[in-house]
Amino acid sequence: MVKGYKNLKVWGKAYKLTLKIYRLTKSFPKKETYGLISQMRRASISIVANIAEGCGKKHRKEFVQFISIAIGSCNELGVYLLLSTDLEYLTKKDCNEVISNQEEISKMLFGLRKSLES
Repeated sequence: MVKGYKNLKVWGKAYKLTLKIYRLTKSFPKKETYGLISQMRRASISIVANIAEGCGKKHRKEFVQFISIAIGSCNELGVYLLLSTDLEYLTKKDCNEVISNQEEISKMLFGLRKSLES
């Protein structure tokens, strides 16, 4: 198993994405405080938190389960990013950059899960 979640490249990338989400959502309309802002931040935090929590589990099967949850949160974040762009809360440039990061993290998580399952 992995010795510490901070040693995982995917965790580092997901952590940076979470920081980026926090910065970007600062400029969202106040009416979205309990809507998109909250949902996007929660989903991005869920990615890094589930990687960390899974890494601390005793059994590989448990780690796989937490990685699967992180994948779901990553996909959820992708939907919020598209919605934020269509609502014109994010510029297309910002959205493309963040979606690119989100998609890369998703691929990395799928790869990690596959390696843990074999």
